[in-house]
Amino acid sequence: MKPTSVYYFGTCLIDLLYPRAGLAGMQLLKRAGVEVIFPADQSCCGQPAFNSGYRDEALGVARAQLACFFEDIPIVVPSASCAGMIKHHWPELFEGQPDEDTANAVAQRVYELTEFLTDILQIELIDLGERVKVAVHNSCSSQREMGVADRSHQLLNQLVNVEVAPHQRPRECCGFGGTFAVKQADISGAMVNAKTVSLSDSGADKVISQDCGCLMNIGGALQKQGKDLPTQHIAEFLWERTSAD
Repeated sequence: MKPTSVYYFGTCLIDLLYPRAGLAGMQLLKRAGVEVIFPADQSCCGQPAFNSGYRDEALGVARAQLACFFEDIPIVVPSASCAGMIKHHWPELFEGQPDEDTANAVAQRVYELTEFLTDILQIELIDLGERVKVAVHNSCSSQREMGVADRSHQLLNQLVNVEVAPHQRPRECCGFGGTFAVKQADISGAMVNAKTVSLSDSGADKVISQDCGCLMNIGGALQKQGKDLPTQHIAEFLWERTSAD
């Protein structure tokens, strides 16, 4: 049965840098007849501290989110990375804590946005846009943690005027990895350069991804290289092409 309401976990990068992507995700859900609840007190999922080894600090940040998502309804996240943190790493982070059961219950209700649109809502899209060719970058979290990388393709394949251009490095990391890009800058730079060459050679007009960290890294590299290849979150792309407004 299709849920009548969901929580929306906006993520830090969407809140600070990609608000239009966050709003587009909510608009897609609302158009499908789902009430979207956005708790105003939500903040970070704790992933940056967790990945850097600061488990106590990550626990404090994550714990602050528990009160925001208390109702037993799905939690939709427009990021496979943040969804993966809550779904797969909160159980480890909260193990042995007095609120372990609460954290586990929250983790079990988490869905990445494209996963929710396809698997739960079984959304049907009508393409209203001009012909365009896009290349898809699937984040590491979408592929190896959440297992939802193919959902972006399922959604894009519904758009009759959108051609998905294959490229040579579809399963490779873009080199972002949060603090990895800072701590291992040379390796990260080499990885994103390889990724941008692959995407540019595809002949695509635009790069689409479901993770804003990857978009920020790839888009920044493309801009620095002087390449005219824009990037966009899949939620914003889908909304633009299927909205009559």
